[in-house]
Amino acid sequence: MSESSPVRSPDNPIRGKLKVFLGYAAGVGKTYQMLVDAHQLKAEGIDIVIGYFEPHGRKDTIAKAEGLEHVPRRIVEHRGTRLEEMDTDAILRRHPQVCVIDEFAHTNVPGSERNKRWEDVMVIRAAGIDVLTSLNVQHIESLNDQVWQVTGIRVRETIPDWVVQEADDVVMVDVTPRALLHRLERGVVYAPDKAQRALENFFTESNLTALRELALRQAAHQIEDRREEEQVRSPSPVIPRLGSPRKERILLWLTADPATAMLIRRGRRVADYLQSTCVAVAVVNGSSIEERAAIERHLNFAKNMRIDTSSIEGRQPAAAVAEYARRNHITHVFVSAHVPDLHRLVRLLRDMQVTIVSERIR
Repeated sequence: MSESSPVRSPDNPIRGKLKVFLGYAAGVGKTYQMLVDAHQLKAEGIDIVIGYFEPHGRKDTIAKAEGLEHVPRRIVEHRGTRLEEMDTDAILRRHPQVCVIDEFAHTNVPGSERNKRWEDVMVIRAAGIDVLTSLNVQHIESLNDQVWQVTGIRVRETIPDWVVQEADDVVMVDVTPRALLHRLERGVVYAPDKAQRALENFFTESNLTALRELALRQAAHQIEDRREEEQVRSPSPVIPRLGSPRKERILLWLTADPATAMLIRRGRRVADYLQSTCVAVAVVNGSSIEERAAIERHLNFAKNMRIDTSSIEGRQPAAAVAEYARRNHITHVFVSAHVPDLHRLVRLLRDMQVTIVSERIR
């Protein structure tokens, strides 16, 4: 969401922006991270509501939705059953600045005004309302055959590629397949009976690994397409071309957070997979003695992983990291979910791929 967006009103609609939280499977933390962003926007004074939220019984995700205004759902009668759907008309009447809409690929109940939730999102955006939404990579239409070949499962709910390509921001929410399987086994993702069925079918480690690779590639393609559009609009691109094919340059933001060690390992693996350059950066000013010691350990660990490291200073850490990324032509930034001012970093790097890495979803 742009910090300099013009004021929107029902009388002066400007097409709302679309931010997609992309994952490769249920349980990676898309909805949770989307709600984290929603609370940050509310704290900034933005008028934000939840238009539709699907908790799947996950207690921590339900707790994260507290404190945000919910637009009541509408009740739809279908074959003698009362079902709940998002109330698009109610959202339009409420007309917030931003609306959180979970499960972008959802198919509406037969008889609804529109068949797909993404069509409702288009109507909401046309009214000048920004939308935060969640999506798994297997629901992208052009990947349907690949997903079927990899998993043996044909995904029925899909979204046209052009809809996803309209996203102004794409944030990939990532977690290792092994960690996701562990959550599933602990009942964090689904109830025990459903979790067991998932483990026996879709949620195998080989399936999840393949889907994760597809998600990484999709996010990278989104960023590349956005850069090409920027070049068409401007004869002097802000981001220099790095050759064709484009060479990826990965940046890891190191902090005192204990999860940083996992972040370093993850970044190293992705860099090896993409055959790309990898650098690690730490913002050191203003840190306590304990924080500096932890950062130093992480810098040494990164060096041991043959990652180039730099310590930088800046009163605003997110701005300092963003400036470093642009100066060094970074294409892909990996951060933990606990870095300071994460929301601002994502805004500052909207033309880069930002992956939020978490070993455990709360």
